[in-house]
Amino acid sequence: MAANVINDLSLETNPLLQDFKFPPFDVVEAKHVRSGIRALLTILENDLDQLEKTVEPSWQKLVEPLEKIRDRLFVVWGMVIHLKAVKDTPELRSAIEEVQPERVKFSLRLGQSKPIYNAFKAIRESPDWHSLSEARKRVVELYIRDSVLTGVSREDDKRDQFNKIEQEQKKLSKKFDENVLDATKKFEKAIIEKKEIEGLPATALGLAAQKAVSKGHENATAENGPWMITLDAPSYNSVMRHARNRALREEVYQAYVTRASSGDLDNTPIIEQILKLS
Repeated sequence: MAANVINDLSLETNPLLQDFKFPPFDVVEAKHVRSGIRALLTILENDLDQLEKTVEPSWQKLVEPLEKIRDRLFVVWGMVIHLKAVKDTPELRSAIEEVQPERVKFSLRLGQSKPIYNAFKAIRESPDWHSLSEARKRVVELYIRDSVLTGVSREDDKRDQFNKIEQEQKKLSKKFDENVLDATKKFEKAIIEKKEIEGLPATALGLAAQKAVSKGHENATAENGPWMITLDAPSYNSVMRHARNRALREEVYQAYVTRASSGDLDNTPIIEQILKLS
């Protein structure tokens, strides 16, 4: 493993690189992302190099090792994106922005690998094709289709252009998601009168009171309020399902469905750019 992938944390203790049955969401932090993702990509690059050298058109020699590579990247990157969704910080955004191009580049290489693509085609064209289960046939057909869509058959210059567009789209998509996240966090509605929040279960009232405390209402309680309503899923879903106050439901719903559609978080220009690149 290249030494230059080690930045701010020993790889031996980085949770993104540990063997696990279930992702250790509770211990992953922003400081793990740069070194962890770069080290993982180095490992997976080596695994892919080896697979391309030894690939055979069979389930055991092609699909199984390839799936291990793809699955490990999917799970680990998913842990990072999950962390951003539930515990977003400027440090985490910066780390993701820095390593995302490298992650996208590797994903493109996976889809554009001609040795692997040719091996999948050989499976489909082999005499044993009809003996495969429908599920396995579907796996082969989807990989061939996705590789074509990813540009495996394009000439080098066109493939390079495709990859540049893909990188730009991922960058725009990341900004789109961040605008939605920021707009979600921006909405807050303090409620003083208990009659305005009738119907919400005790757990939802407790959560709303805790949120109010975090926003400076030190004496807020589930019984007496004040209560802070947000667009985070637990709060939003509770209001939409249980609140008897029709006006409150309408206000919260309108805020939810119009997130990131105006002001400095407006996603309209980003949507237009993505459409131009499509």
